[in-house]
Amino acid sequence: MNRPIYLDYSATTPVALEVFEAMAPFLREHFGNPSSSHPYGRRAAEAVAQARAEAADLVGAQSDEIVFTGCATEANNLALRGVARVMRDKGRHIVTSAIEHPSVTAPLERLQSDGWEITELPVDAHGRVSPQQLDAALRGDTVLVSIMHANNEVGTLQPIAELAAIARARGVLFHTDAAQSIGKIPVGVDALGIDRLTIAGHKFYAPKGIGALYVRRGTPLAPVLVGADQEHGLRPGTENVPHIVALGAAARLARDQLPHATGHLRTLCDTLHTQLSQSIPGLQLNGHPEQRLPNTLNISFPVVSGRAVLAATPQIAASVGSACHEEDGMVSGVLAAMGVTAAQARGAVRLSVGRMTTDTEVIQAVKHLARSWQRLRESETG
Repeated sequence: MNRPIYLDYSATTPVALEVFEAMAPFLREHFGNPSSSHPYGRRAAEAVAQARAEAADLVGAQSDEIVFTGCATEANNLALRGVARVMRDKGRHIVTSAIEHPSVTAPLERLQSDGWEITELPVDAHGRVSPQQLDAALRGDTVLVSIMHANNEVGTLQPIAELAAIARARGVLFHTDAAQSIGKIPVGVDALGIDRLTIAGHKFYAPKGIGALYVRRGTPLAPVLVGADQEHGLRPGTENVPHIVALGAAARLARDQLPHATGHLRTLCDTLHTQLSQSIPGLQLNGHPEQRLPNTLNISFPVVSGRAVLAATPQIAASVGSACHEEDGMVSGVLAAMGVTAAQARGAVRLSVGRMTTDTEVIQAVKHLARSWQRLRESETG
């Protein structure tokens, strides 16, 4: 059986060849502990420092503002719980949105159970937060705002620069989870005006198991884990040197390929959307028609469920929504927050392209999906 066409790049990406080649020597020859003072350790420490510089350069930060973590989930936990620990005497109120990733909502729920107040801002029909509603939600005891840069299910981009400016004017720290946007569109911490930014390696062609958190100089943060003083004392534990090197290589690759990669992804995604719309009357777009990631297309098939369409199309590897919820069969909380009808939510599928996706694969994917939908619709309607 031929391998299915991969249209699930928002769930994870393959490791780029350049990234694998960069990390491979650190799995065998350069195995030293970066904390060791001998040549093996110094070589590892140099590699970590180079990767930190590459990651910082990708987002316009300084090297000492990058903290390596085991994943984006850990970075989000550090951003939220670390601020809560150090700011609890100033205030115990945090503002977030109704469409955040579980790695943000879960630690916020834990903080809420510990006595913190969490204000969850609604989103509009396109999945965007209103700056006016954020301004109204801020209070004297608000210490942090956490709103994702791009949604992982529908790809909608938030007006982060405008939102962060509102928070900054009130002296409130701002964190954004940029796991989905890094490597797809230009992301700059100063242009956005944020204090914390989360990076996920496996979303832009590095391996799983490596992430990073940008922490603006001079802003308070306490560690969540305790141990030795690696990563500026914010993330103890011996560094995962091969994966850190990989993240640095992926950051360099992303920087060098932008903005060409953005245009390539947008062309593929637009072709996918246009041809599916021509083949399937009543197909609906979920998310913002323009302010969304260039590679992400969330659509709803009419009459039949998106899960049934994918099950009937083994030639395609895609998701009905976030990979974190792929198996629970529940209606997407993101779509529910956007006010999508139950029928539209039932028909939803997320298709996401990547650097390795070809024009031919997009055309073939349209044919397979349209054929499956036609068969299912005929069986549904009799």
